[in-house]
Amino acid sequence: MNATEIESAVEEFAVARERGEYFPKAWEGRLTIDDAYRIQLALIRRRCAAQGERRIGWKVGLTAKAIQQQFGFDEPVFGCLLDSGRIASGHVFRHADLIGPGFENELCVELARDVAPGAGFDEVAAAIAAIHPALEIIETRGDFVGHIALALADNAQQYAFVLGAPVRVSDPASLAELTARVRLNGEEVGSGLGSAVLGHPFNSVAWLARKLAEFGERLSAGELVMTGSFTRQFPLAQGDRVETSFGELGQVTAAFT
Repeated sequence: MNATEIESAVEEFAVARERGEYFPKAWEGRLTIDDAYRIQLALIRRRCAAQGERRIGWKVGLTAKAIQQQFGFDEPVFGCLLDSGRIASGHVFRHADLIGPGFENELCVELARDVAPGAGFDEVAAAIAAIHPALEIIETRGDFVGHIALALADNAQQYAFVLGAPVRVSDPASLAELTARVRLNGEEVGSGLGSAVLGHPFNSVAWLARKLAEFGERLSAGELVMTGSFTRQFPLAQGDRVETSFGELGQVTAAFT
């Protein structure tokens, strides 16, 4: 698609979203993955301009084999983080306000400096100011598996991200062995290692820097990056309470009434 076609598609997607159609049926099977990313970025710019939103970072998804297998996809994806979606640990959500909600268990990094495309592990580590234990709250607004391009255009399921207290890590390499333990309503339902995230969560940041460059974007100082889930994605029911512990990095919680 050329720039004019992307602009026209963005208008159609925006109008469809206003009527509650997040995966426009008229666009099923018509988008490449690259087209979907261009539409996503343009829609986010439009939202920021029209609604006073502010993009404050990025999410990387489908990084763990467990999630790739769950959704039948074999490479990571990215989406945008908006300031309105940043939520402190302990928040109580209204389940009825969400569309088919679920959650993932991640680390969120704060960047102290830009990360250039092609940055290696040491460069990424040097760019990170702090790390938060985090939950990504997702919405299933359409058939993610059947229409991955539409899902990416719709910002890759992103609804909100819940952050625990920031931590500085003295030994970044150790994050590969960090265990996330997931408790749902007091019962442990899963766990995963940092190595599940492309071998190490910082590899997710490096991948993102390279991928964004393909679309004229870059990772900048001050931005946040949700690096991808240690575990599979879990659905959420009304009344659920989530608590995920990331060992020495602390924990993050949320509830859904």
